[in-house]
Amino acid sequence: FPWQQRHGFGPFAEHAVNASWVAVQELEQLGLGEAVDLYVCEVPVEYQAVKLLLPSLWKGRKPQLVVHVGVSGLATTVTLEQCAHNKGYTRPDNCSFCPYSQCCVVNGPDCIKSILDMDTICKRVNDAGIGITVSTSEDAGRYLCDYTYYTSLHLGKGRAAFVHVPPLGRPYSGKELGRGLQAVIQEMLKLLEGSPSEEAQKGTKDSSDKP
Repeated sequence: FPWQQRHGFGPFAEHAVNASWVAVQELEQLGLGEAVDLYVCEVPVEYQAVKLLLPSLWKGRKPQLVVHVGVSGLATTVTLEQCAHNKGYTRPDNCSFCPYSQCCVVNGPDCIKSILDMDTICKRVNDAGIGITVSTSEDAGRYLCDYTYYTSLHLGKGRAAFVHVPPLGRPYSGKELGRGLQAVIQEMLKLLEGSPSEEAQKGTKDSSDKP
C-alpha cells in the first residue's frame, strides 16, 4: 500500500478540541508498520474546503485507502460507518455555509457503501480484546462527516472508510483512541490485501440502495 491517508477534523460547535484529530495524531505516533506510507492531514469543518481538498488528495497521492476520522458527541464506542448519504445537508458549517443543492454530488447515488466489510473488521477488533469497544453504524449524521465520506467513496470508488470516535474521556483517552484506530485500520488493510481485483469489484462499490 504506497499511500494510506488519515484525515481528522478540526474544531467545531462544542468540540473546541476535536477528539478525531487528537486520535489521528496519536495514530501517527504509533504508525501502521514499515510497509505502510501514512499521510495525515486535518480537514476544516467546511463543505467548500472538502470539495477542494479531497479531489486533489485522491488524484495527487493516488492512495490505496483513505480513512476519515470524526468525533460524535453521541458515540461511546469507536464506530465504523458502513456507508454515506448524498442528500440532506441543511446544517451550516463553520463558515455558515451549506450546499445550495443540499447534496454531495448532483444526480449521484442516494447511498454509497465502502468496499470494506465493517462488520468483519468490528468483530476482529472486539475479539482481539484491546480494551476498546468497536461498533458499526449506517448513519454518519448528514453533516461534514457524512458529506466527506460520501465525497471520498465517490472519488475512490468505495476505497474509503469513516471512523467516528467519542469525545475525549467519554470514555477513552487520546492514546486509547489512537490505539483503537491503529487496530481498526490494520484490519482494514488485511481485508484489502485479500480482496479481489478492482475489475472483479466493479459494480459492487457504489450502491443506490438505502441502508
